[in-house]
Amino acid sequence: MPTRHWAANNLAARLLAGPWTQEAIAIVIDAVLGPVDLRARADLITDVAALAEATYPPTPQALTTYLVRSRSFKPHPERPIPAVLAPPRFAPTPPFAGLPIPALATQGDLAAWLGQSPEQLDWLADERRRHSRVTRPPLRHYHYTFASKRTGAPRLIEAPKPRLKAIQRRILREILSPVPTHPRIHGFVAGRSCLTGAQIHAGEAIVATFDLTQFFPSIGLPRIHGLFRSLGYPWAVARRLTGLCTTTTPSGVFPDPQHPDHALYRVPHLPQGAPTSPALANLLAWTLDRRLDGLARSAEANYTRYADDLAFSGDEAFVARIDRFRRTVETILEEEGFALNTAKTRIMPRSTRQRVTGIVVNEHCNIGRAEFDTLKAILHNCTRTGPAAQNREAIPDFRTHLDGRIAWVEQVNFPRGLKLRRLFDQIDWTPPP
Repeated sequence: MPTRHWAANNLAARLLAGPWTQEAIAIVIDAVLGPVDLRARADLITDVAALAEATYPPTPQALTTYLVRSRSFKPHPERPIPAVLAPPRFAPTPPFAGLPIPALATQGDLAAWLGQSPEQLDWLADERRRHSRVTRPPLRHYHYTFASKRTGAPRLIEAPKPRLKAIQRRILREILSPVPTHPRIHGFVAGRSCLTGAQIHAGEAIVATFDLTQFFPSIGLPRIHGLFRSLGYPWAVARRLTGLCTTTTPSGVFPDPQHPDHALYRVPHLPQGAPTSPALANLLAWTLDRRLDGLARSAEANYTRYADDLAFSGDEAFVARIDRFRRTVETILEEEGFALNTAKTRIMPRSTRQRVTGIVVNEHCNIGRAEFDTLKAILHNCTRTGPAAQNREAIPDFRTHLDGRIAWVEQVNFPRGLKLRRLFDQIDWTPPP
């Protein structure tokens, strides 16, 4: 093997064994190459760090080829480059040591664990980055629909097809779910809900809520890859796990190229609709949650997050500092790489209706009056004219739908839910002749 190619191949292996940051790259280059021309060293560090898309680590082959061709790569002819002979191994970082997650050291281990061939695994993980160019729906990994929003352009829902969905569910269940989440998260965490989050803010003098825009796409590939690496998975395994949990939306999905989200979805991102996306977003917003929780504690206030909804509350002393507090929240969000939807920021004193994740929290958790009255009217009309006449949106299982809505009211305010339950029990569900 030519000396230069040997050096490039082993330096690439060392670089990909650690985190893909400029600082980590500099440490490896110094350790492997030793004293070199300072300008060449600086150029090599900068070029290698910026080599991959969105700072996501390149493949070993691509990195080796780049180093061989780079004028800044100048291995000393008299300094031997150590061979990287150690096999890949599962090695969690200290914070994640001891978690009950599968120890997968190689691509073959991952493929066997998922019941796929290595070739099938690479295709599902979009290892060759071809999914964005697929035009035939049967060859796509996701079903695409647009969900209307109250304001703004419709939201793209990317639902994985059954095979990929089953894989993502297993990753969620056996790799992501055992990882502890921040205690202030109440969305998509077992034992917590929007109700448990809202209860924390009930009866406070002021409530402030913030909404993150494009929460899932705000979390880039480097963070996702870095999480899997921290959990202990070698580079190749972490890359494929990252690929299985992210996607690049084919251009034909957006009928209007001027859609405001078109460019955002043309790069790899967490798909809204994948089972793994909420858990990954929660884990990768750990630093954000830690900082916002610390900020709230310093102001003697409360903090919770439900997906992309942030809520803070406090007493009269918190009211006096709310303007400065809001500006600090906006600064932290920007520093952590998240964007704020300023149109949805709400500062709600006790004199107004205070809502957290749709639940009224002025004195205690309650259902909004309009929501209660609407549901009560539907149930009352069902008892008079029959449920078919009230199912104006053609909901397939209208009975289960209404039962679920009543159960939610019972959770939030049992006495009011009981009133609705009595109306529900009076409905005649016999199909019309």
